[in-house]
Amino acid sequence: MTAPVRKSARARLKSVHGRPGFMIRRAHQIALSVFADTLAPLEVTSTQFGVLIILGCMPGIDQITLARLLGLDRSTTAMVVDLLVNRALVARTVHGTDRRKRELLLTKAGKKVVERGEPLAKRARDVLLEPFEADERREFMRLLEKFTRHFNDSVRVRVEQPDTKARRTKKQSPP
Repeated sequence: MTAPVRKSARARLKSVHGRPGFMIRRAHQIALSVFADTLAPLEVTSTQFGVLIILGCMPGIDQITLARLLGLDRSTTAMVVDLLVNRALVARTVHGTDRRKRELLLTKAGKKVVERGEPLAKRARDVLLEPFEADERREFMRLLEKFTRHFNDSVRVRVEQPDTKARRTKKQSPP
């Protein structure tokens, strides 16, 4: 049972719920929940599935490149890749010409997860966009893209596009 809330407290609570950060965090929770429920048969998180998709598109990339493409920090990327290697969905191999480098490749099992997961991920996307009319969906996605593009260069971990030469600051340079 919920305790009664005074009118002034209700207004203050409403102001918290109306903040962009609160709404974005809540939208993220909803997106993760819908994705997790939809892809539950494959037992992969949205981050794990993102890694598998990237490796399917760009076989042989290294962990640092993978992290940059997904906007993940190095430790999170290492943890996710280790988990996928342990599940035999990803293989780490020695680079052909530089033995210090490791390439990441999808295994046959990883390719099957991607194949089975893509229609499920599309279903999850459709569920998330369900509240909107077609023109609202396009506008919502346009605004999300504009928002993330605007702040991409000012955050600690940015997302790099595969075809762009990343401008790197000292903070983003490898040690």
